[in-house]
Parts: sequence; structure tokens; C-alpha cells
Amino acid sequence: MPPFPRLTFVPLFFQRLALTGILVSTALAQTPEPKPFLEAPRIGIIDFYGLHKVPEAKIRHALSLKPGDPLPKSKGDVEDRIDQIGGVVETQLSAVCCEDGKAILYVGIAEREQPHFDIREEPTGDVKLPGEVLDAYRQFLGTVNEAAQKGMAEDNLAQGHSLMSYGPARTWQNLFLEFAKQYTKELRTVLRDSADEEERAAAACILAYYGRKFDIVEDLQFAMKDPSSSVRNNAMRALTAIAALNRRDPQAAPKVSPTWFIEMLNSVVWTDRNKASLALLELTDSRDEQTLRNLKERSLTALVEMARWKSLGHAFAPFVLVGRVAGLQEKEIQDAWSSGDRESVIGAALGTGKRKK
Repeated sequence: MPPFPRLTFVPLFFQRLALTGILVSTALAQTPEPKPFLEAPRIGIIDFYGLHKVPEAKIRHALSLKPGDPLPKSKGDVEDRIDQIGGVVETQLSAVCCEDGKAILYVGIAEREQPHFDIREEPTGDVKLPGEVLDAYRQFLGTVNEAAQKGMAEDNLAQGHSLMSYGPARTWQNLFLEFAKQYTKELRTVLRDSADEEERAAAACILAYYGRKFDIVEDLQFAMKDPSSSVRNNAMRALTAIAALNRRDPQAAPKVSPTWFIEMLNSVVWTDRNKASLALLELTDSRDEQTLRNLKERSLTALVEMARWKSLGHAFAPFVLVGRVAGLQEKEIQDAWSSGDRESVIGAALGTGKRKK
């Protein structure tokens, strides 16, 4: 288990969300390898998800951490302690950067006989990408990290794939357009068969730049059940961009199925939930009744948990989805968010509160 001083650094990209008219930060980028801290960062926020029957108080007691404490040296030791609680099948701790210069600690719990997200077995093939492709991917992640730290991480998904405004990152992305065309077969093979998760993550990222989006959706949807969270992360980002292009121009990109995104809201992995909620903002923009019905039936409890998170940047997308499930208009959702009245929207979705007129 890696020590916590290697925080998951999630750069925030600004994207105008469809219909809401609100400019919000959304963590849509591939997560670059974080730089080690000289000392353990302090915890600013602790939030939980996946709790159904196990009392939060028991989890907090086993966690033995509070805001202001430094992150523990080993997240594995903490996860093992929580795993001893009756009814807990798996624990996943994620430290995300940052809220007022401090880490956000998410404690994910998978309980016995509760909804969960299934992943497939690890592939065993020895196929590899050309060396120049993997090296370019690594270099690109470094520039994404630079862009985020400089506050220059604006992102444009208008063409159905990410094109960042930060010059060094954009240079690599322009190269990905050529690689996706030149190495299409290799990227597909590695994505499905390689035993190396970094190779698969690179393949998911770069395949997204293939010109004809209709030809790669099936590959990316396959990758959404990859055993590696990094691969799933890159596949979800790619599919979100394709979904956005489809909404603007159905002839340029295919419709993306919301099925796995809805199921992923029940994942024990924080990045799965975060990226799935962002993708579903796009996929529920049309207020498709079946999609909203499936959200309510399969994942409303998970969405409500997330909509209550203390980090506003991470709670916003789930909150909007809860409002859409409740049948509220976008302005009603905006007004409730702006006034800090999350519970009225949550109550409307759960059927436990009265809808304001």
C-alpha cells in the first residue's frame, strides 16, 4: 500500500455545464502521478460513502483521524482496521488535493449484500504499446500536473476529446491525434489484453483521439469495467467528451450508454463515483425518463451521500443529478444550491420533503 503523502492530485477543469448556466470546477482529467510531499499533508475534510447499515460512528472510531490531523503514513493499516468491523467487505481511502490547502479524505465502504460495482478479471497478455506512445503519455501527465498547479488547466471537449489550453499539454494531445490514427490496432489490443495497467491506461487515453468516434465507443465502454481505476478513469473521461459531442452533433459521435456510469456510482473507489457523476450530468441533460428512472432505482442512495459531501466542488454534480431525479427544473436546482438548501432537493428526490413552490 502506498503511503498517503503521495496524494491523489485531481486537477480541476472548468466546463460550462449544459443548461445550468453555472461555471463550476469539474474533476475530469486523467489523474497524473502526484509529486511526493516533504511532509504529510493535513486533513481538511473527512467524508464517507457506501454506508448503509454500518454506523458511521464505528467507522470514525476505527479511522481514528479528525480534521487537522496529518494523513497517516500507511493507508493500508487504516483500511485493515476498518475492514475488521462487522458487515464491512472492503475499505478504500482516497486523499484528494485540496480544500484550502488541506487534503480531503474520502472513506469508501463496501458493505455485505449492498449494491456494488463489479470489475472484470485482470488480463494476462504481454502486448505492449510502441515505446514512443507510452513515453508521450507519461510526458503528457506531467504537463497536466504542471497546468493544474499553475491554474492553467482549462479544457475544451468540443471535438469529442480533450484539448487543453496549456501549450505543453496541448502539444502532446496533438501528437495523440496522430498516434490514434497510426496505432489504432495496437491501442485496441493493449486496452483489452495487456497485463500492464499503465499500458492499458495510456491506450484508453490515446484511443480517445481517434477521428471516428463511432469506431471506438465499444472499446472505451469495455474499459469501464477494467480492474484498474486509472484505466476506468481515462475511459470515462473519453466517453464523457464523446457524449458531449453527440449532444451537439449526433452525426459526429454516437450516443453513449449511461448503464455502467449508473452502476459505477455504487463503486467503493472514489474516482469511479466522481467521474461517473460528471459523465451523468451530460447524459441526463435531455432528461431522458428511462435514464432518470434507472438512476433512482439503482443509485439514488449513493447520489444522496455524494450530494451531501462537504467539498462543494465534488458535491455539485451529484446534487444536480439528485435534483433531476426529483423532477426539478434547472433553475430550482440552481437556486437551492446557491442558497445552501441541499436538503430540500434531497427530500424531493427521496419523497420525504415538500417541494417548494
